[in-house]
Amino acid sequence: MTELTEKQFLVKLYEVIRKLSGISKTQSYRFKKEWDELLKEFNPEPHLIRQYSVEKESFLNDIDYRIEILDTTRKSFDDGFHSIKSLLSTLYTSYFENSDKFIKEFSKEDQITLKYFIAKEILGNLFQYNQIDHETIPLKYNTLARSHLMIKLKGQTDEEIKENLKKVNLDLKITDLREILKEIIKDGFLKIIKEDKKELYKLGKEIELSDEGKKKFNQILRPLVDWPTLFWRSYYNIREINVTIKEGAKNPDLLNNILSKAATQGYLACNYVIENLMKYYKDNR
Repeated sequence: MTELTEKQFLVKLYEVIRKLSGISKTQSYRFKKEWDELLKEFNPEPHLIRQYSVEKESFLNDIDYRIEILDTTRKSFDDGFHSIKSLLSTLYTSYFENSDKFIKEFSKEDQITLKYFIAKEILGNLFQYNQIDHETIPLKYNTLARSHLMIKLKGQTDEEIKENLKKVNLDLKITDLREILKEIIKDGFLKIIKEDKKELYKLGKEIELSDEGKKKFNQILRPLVDWPTLFWRSYYNIREINVTIKEGAKNPDLLNNILSKAATQGYLACNYVIENLMKYYKDNR
């Protein structure tokens, strides 16, 4: 692991915060642009990532300013999470339910498939997001998105599906889960087969759009559906400050313990590191 003095670390921290501030501006602009083209009629004011700038000399030399910028950065992490949530909520409660454009552009079969397809695309890539928010996307789409790969590879019993859902903090009663699975069977994406005296759920058909549906999806929805994963991977990544402070810091053991968490990518780790850096600087003013 890289070893830095406290002064070198502050420069590295500034560079990371400056990087994040740049991403906040470009990604907020991109998200709003795509939103306005498709979803503005349902919600003219989606949750956006706050935009901010950081002044180098003040950040390095003024501890109160540094704390203020770190606090803004931490709040922007929450903004990113809620931007994704607002996208999923608007898609599933408004666009799919009340949109003439959706009905006009996609066949009835593709309309059903899209709800599963988008859940798989977004939640399949954002495991940690799904651990925190498993209410925005209706349960039947979330259930298949979570278990799709294992069901596809070898099939799963209802108990195995139940255990898999626990990994994203979804603990359903087996009777409730079976009702959800019945709905997925009705939509054609699951079937039950008997194997070794067990009832296994296997794919009834793959979650694939028709050729025309794929074309329409790429034209209309692809930029918005890709945005959460691209944003998450770029914004919730502060691995550059996974360093060891070798001299100059007050309470270096505490500081190094905080910075060790930066090795993990994702919303929770980033939030932890920045929030605890704020506390560290407040306590050592």
